[in-house]
Amino acid sequence: MSDEEGGGSLYVLTAVLLTPAQFPSVLGDDFPEACALLGVSAAPEGYGLVLGQDEEGARWTVVVDDVSLVAAAIASWDCGMEYDLSPDERTIVVSLAGWPLDLSVAAPGVPDPHDPEQGADGTGRVPLAPPSADTWGPVQRRLGADQVAREWGDWQDRAAADGGAAAAAHPGLARALREALEYTRTAPPPGRVRSSFAGGGARTLRVDGPGWSLVARTDGAAFVLLDDAPHEVLPVPRNGERGLPKLPELLAALDGIAVRPS
Repeated sequence: MSDEEGGGSLYVLTAVLLTPAQFPSVLGDDFPEACALLGVSAAPEGYGLVLGQDEEGARWTVVVDDVSLVAAAIASWDCGMEYDLSPDERTIVVSLAGWPLDLSVAAPGVPDPHDPEQGADGTGRVPLAPPSADTWGPVQRRLGADQVAREWGDWQDRAAADGGAAAAAHPGLARALREALEYTRTAPPPGRVRSSFAGGGARTLRVDGPGWSLVARTDGAAFVLLDDAPHEVLPVPRNGERGLPKLPELLAALDGIAVRPS
Protein backbone atom coordinates (compact mmCIF):
# COMPACT_ATOMS: atom_id res chain seq x y z
CA MET A 1 0.00 0.00 0.00
CA SER A 2 1.05 3.62 -0.36
CA ASP A 3 2.44 5.46 2.65
CA GLU A 4 0.38 8.61 3.10
CA GLU A 5 3.14 10.56 4.83
CA GLY A 6 6.06 9.91 2.53
CA GLY A 7 4.34 8.89 -0.67
CA GLY A 8 6.38 5.65 -0.79
CA SER A 9 5.35 2.05 -0.32
CA LEU A 10 4.39 0.39 2.93
CA TYR A 11 5.08 -3.32 3.18
CA VAL A 12 2.27 -4.73 5.29
CA LEU A 13 3.30 -7.25 7.95
CA THR A 14 0.11 -7.69 9.96
CA ALA A 15 -3.11 -5.99 10.99
CA VAL A 16 -5.40 -5.91 14.01
CA LEU A 17 -8.88 -4.60 14.69
CA LEU A 18 -9.65 -1.60 16.89
CA THR A 19 -13.37 -1.85 17.67
CA PRO A 20 -15.41 -1.75 20.89
CA ALA A 21 -15.57 -5.55 20.85
CA GLN A 22 -11.99 -6.29 19.85
CA PHE A 23 -8.87 -4.17 20.34
CA PRO A 24 -5.28 -4.75 21.47
CA SER A 25 -5.27 -4.74 25.27
CA VAL A 26 -1.91 -2.98 25.23
CA LEU A 27 -3.73 0.20 24.16
CA GLY A 28 -6.13 0.64 27.06
CA ASP A 29 -8.83 -0.62 29.42
CA ASP A 30 -11.58 0.30 26.96
CA PHE A 31 -12.18 1.34 23.36
CA PRO A 32 -12.22 5.13 23.93
CA GLU A 33 -8.95 4.92 25.88
CA ALA A 34 -7.34 2.89 23.09
CA CYS A 35 -8.50 5.42 20.48
CA ALA A 36 -7.23 8.32 22.56
CA LEU A 37 -3.78 6.76 22.80
CA LEU A 38 -3.63 6.71 18.99
CA GLY A 39 -5.10 10.19 18.65
CA VAL A 40 -8.30 9.19 16.84
CA SER A 41 -11.94 9.68 17.77
CA ALA A 42 -13.87 6.76 19.26
CA ALA A 43 -15.99 6.14 16.16
CA PRO A 44 -18.51 3.38 17.00
CA GLU A 45 -17.65 1.33 13.91
CA GLY A 46 -13.97 1.32 14.86
CA TYR A 47 -10.82 1.06 12.79
CA GLY A 48 -8.23 -1.32 11.42
CA LEU A 49 -4.57 -0.98 12.37
CA VAL A 50 -2.15 -1.91 9.60
CA LEU A 51 1.45 -2.48 10.73
CA GLY A 52 4.28 -2.43 8.24
CA GLN A 53 7.61 -1.02 7.10
CA ASP A 54 8.44 1.59 4.51
CA GLU A 55 11.16 1.24 1.86
CA GLU A 56 13.80 2.28 4.40
CA GLY A 57 12.65 -0.28 6.95
CA ALA A 58 10.98 2.23 9.28
CA ARG A 59 8.05 1.00 11.37
CA TRP A 60 4.62 2.51 10.71
CA THR A 61 1.13 1.95 12.10
CA VAL A 62 -1.57 3.06 9.68
CA VAL A 63 -5.07 3.60 11.07
CA VAL A 64 -7.78 2.99 8.45
CA ASP A 65 -11.55 3.24 8.69
CA ASP A 66 -12.25 0.31 6.33
CA VAL A 67 -12.87 -2.18 9.13
CA SER A 68 -14.42 -4.85 6.91
CA LEU A 69 -11.36 -4.96 4.65
CA VAL A 70 -8.99 -5.44 7.58
CA ALA A 71 -11.30 -8.05 9.12
CA ALA A 72 -11.35 -9.98 5.84
CA ALA A 73 -7.54 -9.94 5.68
CA ILE A 74 -7.20 -11.16 9.28
CA ALA A 75 -9.72 -13.96 8.70
CA SER A 76 -7.88 -15.07 5.57
CA TRP A 77 -4.50 -15.07 7.30
CA ASP A 78 -5.92 -17.01 10.24
CA CYS A 79 -7.02 -19.69 7.76
CA GLY A 80 -3.56 -19.84 6.20
CA MET A 81 -4.65 -18.06 3.02
CA GLU A 82 -2.88 -15.22 1.29
CA TYR A 83 -4.55 -11.81 1.25
CA ASP A 84 -3.13 -8.65 -0.26
CA LEU A 85 -4.14 -5.99 2.23
CA SER A 86 -3.97 -2.71 0.35
CA PRO A 87 -6.40 -0.16 1.81
CA ASP A 88 -7.43 2.74 -0.39
CA GLU A 89 -5.59 5.93 0.56
CA ARG A 90 -8.97 7.58 1.14
CA THR A 91 -9.56 5.20 4.07
CA ILE A 92 -6.37 6.24 5.89
CA VAL A 93 -7.17 8.21 9.04
CA VAL A 94 -3.61 8.73 10.27
CA SER A 95 -0.16 7.19 9.86
CA LEU A 96 1.78 6.90 13.12
CA ALA A 97 5.47 6.19 13.54
CA GLY A 98 6.35 2.95 15.33
CA TRP A 99 4.41 -0.16 16.31
CA PRO A 100 2.42 -0.59 19.53
CA LEU A 101 2.91 -4.37 19.31
CA ASP A 102 6.05 -6.47 19.33
CA LEU A 103 6.40 -8.18 15.95
CA SER A 104 8.90 -10.94 15.26
CA VAL A 105 8.63 -10.61 11.47
CA ALA A 106 10.09 -8.09 9.04
CA ALA A 107 9.58 -7.18 5.39
CA PRO A 108 12.07 -8.92 3.08
CA GLY A 109 14.47 -6.87 1.03
CA VAL A 110 14.37 -3.73 3.19
CA PRO A 111 16.55 -2.63 6.13
CA ASP A 112 15.87 -4.07 9.57
CA PRO A 113 12.85 -2.62 11.43
CA HIS A 114 13.60 0.66 13.15
CA ASP A 115 11.67 3.70 14.29
CA PRO A 116 11.64 6.80 12.10
CA GLU A 117 12.76 10.02 13.71
CA GLN A 118 10.41 11.61 16.20
CA GLY A 119 8.01 13.87 14.33
CA ALA A 120 8.36 11.99 11.05
CA ASP A 121 4.63 11.28 11.09
CA GLY A 122 3.76 14.95 11.50
CA THR A 123 2.35 14.51 15.01
CA GLY A 124 5.47 15.32 17.01
CA ARG A 125 4.84 12.21 19.09
CA VAL A 126 7.42 9.72 20.26
CA PRO A 127 7.06 6.64 18.00
CA LEU A 128 4.75 3.92 19.25
CA ALA A 129 6.58 1.07 20.97
CA PRO A 130 5.70 -2.21 22.70
CA PRO A 131 5.60 -2.06 26.50
CA SER A 132 8.56 -3.02 28.64
CA ALA A 133 8.58 -6.47 30.19
CA ASP A 134 10.70 -5.23 33.10
CA THR A 135 7.96 -3.32 34.90
CA TRP A 136 4.41 -4.00 36.11
CA GLY A 137 1.53 -1.65 35.56
CA PRO A 138 -1.81 -1.37 33.72
CA VAL A 139 -0.39 -2.49 30.37
CA GLN A 140 1.39 -5.52 31.80
CA ARG A 141 -1.70 -6.38 33.86
CA ARG A 142 -3.86 -6.40 30.73
CA LEU A 143 -1.30 -8.44 28.80
CA GLY A 144 -1.21 -10.87 31.71
CA ALA A 145 -4.96 -11.31 31.40
CA ASP A 146 -4.50 -11.97 27.68
CA GLN A 147 -2.03 -14.72 28.54
CA VAL A 148 -4.44 -16.32 31.02
CA ALA A 149 -7.10 -16.38 28.30
CA ARG A 150 -4.67 -18.06 25.88
CA GLU A 151 -3.65 -20.66 28.49
CA TRP A 152 -7.15 -21.13 29.85
CA GLY A 153 -7.04 -24.87 30.35
CA ASP A 154 -3.95 -24.74 32.55
CA TRP A 155 -5.31 -21.95 34.73
CA GLN A 156 -8.71 -23.58 35.14
CA ASP A 157 -7.07 -26.84 36.21
CA ARG A 158 -4.95 -24.94 38.71
CA ALA A 159 -8.01 -23.19 40.16
CA ALA A 160 -9.84 -26.49 40.50
CA ALA A 161 -6.87 -27.93 42.39
CA ASP A 162 -6.61 -25.19 45.02
CA GLY A 163 -10.24 -24.10 45.19
CA GLY A 164 -9.31 -20.41 45.03
CA ALA A 165 -9.06 -20.20 48.81
CA ALA A 166 -5.66 -18.54 48.83
CA ALA A 167 -6.87 -15.53 46.90
CA ALA A 168 -10.21 -15.00 48.65
CA ALA A 169 -8.75 -12.61 51.26
CA HIS A 170 -6.86 -10.31 48.85
CA PRO A 171 -8.20 -6.76 49.42
CA GLY A 172 -8.15 -5.80 45.75
CA LEU A 173 -10.18 -8.80 44.63
CA ALA A 174 -13.43 -7.77 46.28
CA ARG A 175 -13.06 -4.21 44.97
CA ALA A 176 -12.61 -5.48 41.40
CA LEU A 177 -15.68 -7.70 41.69
CA ARG A 178 -17.78 -4.88 43.14
CA GLU A 179 -16.79 -2.59 40.29
CA ALA A 180 -17.49 -5.33 37.74
CA LEU A 181 -20.94 -5.81 39.28
CA GLU A 182 -21.55 -2.06 39.07
CA TYR A 183 -21.02 -2.30 35.30
CA THR A 184 -24.23 -4.34 35.13
CA ARG A 185 -26.11 -1.43 36.70
CA THR A 186 -24.41 1.58 35.13
CA ALA A 187 -23.09 1.17 31.59
CA PRO A 188 -19.27 1.44 31.45
CA PRO A 189 -17.30 2.90 28.52
CA PRO A 190 -17.50 0.74 25.36
CA GLY A 191 -15.09 -2.16 25.46
CA ARG A 192 -14.81 -2.44 29.24
CA VAL A 193 -16.87 -5.67 29.03
CA ARG A 194 -16.28 -7.93 26.04
CA SER A 195 -17.60 -11.38 25.19
CA SER A 196 -16.22 -13.79 22.61
CA PHE A 197 -16.95 -17.34 21.46
CA ALA A 198 -15.36 -20.06 23.61
CA GLY A 199 -16.92 -23.27 22.31
CA GLY A 200 -19.35 -25.66 23.93
CA GLY A 201 -21.97 -22.96 24.25
CA ALA A 202 -19.75 -20.93 26.57
CA ARG A 203 -18.38 -17.42 26.19
CA THR A 204 -15.04 -15.94 27.18
CA LEU A 205 -15.48 -12.73 29.13
CA ARG A 206 -12.93 -9.95 29.43
CA VAL A 207 -13.68 -7.16 31.87
CA ASP A 208 -11.27 -4.33 32.67
CA GLY A 209 -11.36 -1.47 35.13
CA PRO A 210 -9.08 1.00 36.87
CA GLY A 211 -6.33 -1.15 38.31
CA TRP A 212 -7.80 -4.58 37.52
CA SER A 213 -8.62 -7.08 34.78
CA LEU A 214 -10.98 -10.06 34.92
CA VAL A 215 -10.94 -12.96 32.48
CA ALA A 216 -13.49 -15.76 32.72
CA ARG A 217 -15.53 -18.37 30.92
CA THR A 218 -19.25 -18.40 31.52
CA ASP A 219 -19.14 -22.16 32.15
CA GLY A 220 -16.10 -22.18 34.39
CA ALA A 221 -13.62 -20.21 36.45
CA ALA A 222 -12.70 -16.55 36.61
CA PHE A 223 -9.41 -14.83 37.42
CA VAL A 224 -8.46 -11.30 38.39
CA LEU A 225 -5.16 -9.50 37.90
CA LEU A 226 -4.37 -6.31 39.80
CA ASP A 227 -2.00 -3.41 39.31
CA ASP A 228 -1.04 -3.65 42.97
CA ALA A 229 -0.38 -7.42 42.87
CA PRO A 230 2.44 -7.79 40.33
CA HIS A 231 2.41 -11.05 38.36
CA GLU A 232 -0.30 -12.60 40.57
CA VAL A 233 -3.33 -14.34 39.07
CA LEU A 234 -6.15 -14.48 41.63
CA PRO A 235 -8.91 -17.09 41.22
CA VAL A 236 -12.39 -15.77 41.98
CA PRO A 237 -14.40 -17.70 44.61
CA ARG A 238 -17.54 -19.23 43.08
CA ASN A 239 -19.83 -18.79 46.07
CA GLY A 240 -19.65 -15.00 46.37
CA GLU A 241 -18.56 -13.00 49.38
CA ARG A 242 -19.10 -9.66 51.08
CA GLY A 243 -22.50 -9.16 49.52
CA LEU A 244 -21.41 -10.12 46.00
CA PRO A 245 -23.46 -12.50 43.86
CA LYS A 246 -22.27 -16.02 43.18
CA LEU A 247 -19.78 -16.20 40.31
CA PRO A 248 -22.12 -17.85 37.74
CA GLU A 249 -24.71 -15.11 38.36
CA LEU A 250 -22.10 -12.36 38.02
CA LEU A 251 -20.71 -13.79 34.79
CA ALA A 252 -24.19 -14.19 33.31
CA ALA A 253 -24.99 -10.56 34.13
CA LEU A 254 -21.72 -9.34 32.62
CA ASP A 255 -22.26 -11.41 29.48
CA GLY A 256 -25.67 -9.80 29.14
CA ILE A 257 -24.16 -6.31 28.78
CA ALA A 258 -20.95 -7.24 26.94
CA VAL A 259 -20.13 -6.11 23.42
CA ARG A 260 -19.51 -8.94 20.96
CA PRO A 261 -17.65 -9.22 17.67
CA SER A 262 -20.02 -8.84 14.75
